[in-house]
Amino acid sequence: MTTPSISGAKDTSLADSFYDSNPEWRLRFWAIFSGQALSLVGSALTQFILIWWITDTTGSIATLAIAGTAALLPQALISPLGGTFADRYSRRMLMIVADTVSALCMLVLIALFLSERIELWHVFTMLFIRSSMQSFQMPAASASVAMLVPRSFLSRAAGLNQTMQGITLVAAAPLGALAMSVMPLGWALSIDVFTALLGCLPLLIYRIPQILTHSRAGLSGLWGEFKEGLNVVWGHPGLRRLYLMIGVLMLTTSPAFTLAPLLVKTHFGGSAPDVALIEGMAGAGIIVGGLVVAFFAPRKKISWMLGLSVSSFAIALTGLMPASLFGIATVCWMLSSLTFILGEAPLTALLQSSIPNHQQGRVLSLMNMLLGLGAPLGLALITPLGELIDIRWLFVVMGIVGGLVCLMGFLSVAIRRLGAGITHEQ
Repeated sequence: MTTPSISGAKDTSLADSFYDSNPEWRLRFWAIFSGQALSLVGSALTQFILIWWITDTTGSIATLAIAGTAALLPQALISPLGGTFADRYSRRMLMIVADTVSALCMLVLIALFLSERIELWHVFTMLFIRSSMQSFQMPAASASVAMLVPRSFLSRAAGLNQTMQGITLVAAAPLGALAMSVMPLGWALSIDVFTALLGCLPLLIYRIPQILTHSRAGLSGLWGEFKEGLNVVWGHPGLRRLYLMIGVLMLTTSPAFTLAPLLVKTHFGGSAPDVALIEGMAGAGIIVGGLVVAFFAPRKKISWMLGLSVSSFAIALTGLMPASLFGIATVCWMLSSLTFILGEAPLTALLQSSIPNHQQGRVLSLMNMLLGLGAPLGLALITPLGELIDIRWLFVVMGIVGGLVCLMGFLSVAIRRLGAGITHEQ
């Protein structure tokens, strides 16, 4: 039986010819990357401001939970639809529309804040819409990378993207606090509008080469195209096992990042500054990990998957640290973030280089869905265990199980053959 090919060689020929005729591809890539990075920073800054306003106004955990759900869950659930759109329509236009709609949402919030007519449901609604737009923007941006840079630059691009994610994580809170300290909250939100427009500008100047799918009309066509992307993953032994491994890993370890403040407070006896320190260290780990990948541009990408295993075991080490060794625990926590990026970024580059580009939107959006649903579903599954054992031992269990899952995945012949460039299975 022949399984679906995952070779992207035909698609890269289009990209390579584009580089031949446009030697300034670096300028094009950096312009688009910088614009999207600024838009990302503006969105993160705004999200911090809105979450802080909700915290300051209500002081309610339930209200914050609703806001977090509105900001994160649509992005995970709608991502497969966004991936289908990214393969069916112009990715450049999807990114422009997503940034534009997000900017319009922010203009509405600015008007409501400045007129003092703002209510909680206004904020929840806009967070939901903006998260939905990310469901279309992210697959379009991820699938565009393989057509923006040479094949040899894909690992560096993935590392640079992770570095920007880390910078955003570290910078959002202080930049948001600074903005609120120097201007009214309504005007502070205008920063997001400005950065969104800057993100659109390079997309209006540069085109992104793309092979569009032969779309069938109507919802039935969308469903058929989505199933085609699903079959690419499920029909190939290596991809199927890789996605299952990532799904189990996220269910097992993602809750740790939500529960970290509780670990700091109950086990280490820490306070808010200690929580800020450990979260800042996590962001620093992401930055360093992204820079390492960008600098070394690993060719044997599957081998770097061991970083995911080390990341999980570092979570277990964080929980094992005695209460008196909080400083060492923060180093373990940073190591967990750093090594996760060392494993995740090369895997992203592997998918971008091996999946045909006209299917990348759907295939990568399925990965985004696994990453996005890991925390909420994992928390629901692991909460009963957390009620039975101490929080530190919960971290130990999560880390060990996640590490073993990754080791089993690394030992899988089907997954390792993905790194060897296999295009079909008999």
